[in-house]
Amino acid sequence: MAVTGGVKTLRIAIAGDLHGAWDHSDHALLELLKPDALLVVGDLSDGQQRIPALLRQLPLPVACVLGNHDAGKDDSGRTLQRQIDLLGELHCGWSLRRLDQPELAVVGGRPGTAGGGFHLSRAAQAAFGPVSLQESADRITVAAAAAPAHWPLVLVAHSGPSGLGSDSGSPCGRDWKPPACDWGDLDLALAIQQIRRQRPVPLVVFGHMHHALRRGQGERQSFCRDRAGTAYLNTACVPRHGTDGAGQALRHFSWVELAGMELVSASHRWYGLGAELLYEERLWAAPSPATHLAPC
Repeated sequence: MAVTGGVKTLRIAIAGDLHGAWDHSDHALLELLKPDALLVVGDLSDGQQRIPALLRQLPLPVACVLGNHDAGKDDSGRTLQRQIDLLGELHCGWSLRRLDQPELAVVGGRPGTAGGGFHLSRAAQAAFGPVSLQESADRITVAAAAAPAHWPLVLVAHSGPSGLGSDSGSPCGRDWKPPACDWGDLDLALAIQQIRRQRPVPLVVFGHMHHALRRGQGERQSFCRDRAGTAYLNTACVPRHGTDGAGQALRHFSWVELAGMELVSASHRWYGLGAELLYEERLWAAPSPATHLAPC
């Protein structure tokens, strides 16, 4: 954590949809990078216990929400509940995760979502009971209301909110079958509107819709910012473990920095195993006051 002019700057690493791509090499990398916190947006695997157990071993603050794949193929809800139990306090679905060091409030969206407006899977209904769209939005809103007012607030969800575009390459656009449409979550969009009546929401991070579009349609838009100043970051670079053309091992993290209530920067980063920053896609950098042009 850096302090500039009395304002703390938080450095936050975000792991998009893991789909099994998480191991001790990620732990070693985080130890070298030393972010102030790690956020995980779900689809850890297909209901296996290995990754939740590994995340619990990390020495840094972690907040995680689960995705649709985390129920496995078990409609009974037992596998989904087992993931929640294994994560323990790390799980923030429908709840507030207070990261006292470094003073960051993380609120999770609806656990187990597969996007597409609002739908509770059989596994989610078995684990949580029936929940309406408004009830889901209210749970997120109530959790945000419990966050300290002077802490920055980040919403973490598996699927992003509706309203970010209806093209296949939009941040939450459906690309796997025509017609393309907005596949974001209505309850998350409603919750954001409700929360912003009381406090700013500088950042919403999510995954689910992978960056590489189906059928060779190209790459998804992974970042946007609305008129209210809320930034939306899709972190689902899949697979997040890989190698480049030179055979170097790569590990992907999305990376954001927050100064007070403001987003300072956002990027996608691919690191070598020794924490070398090998590739970076810069998505956002807050304009410096020195670069502002005088009004006409």
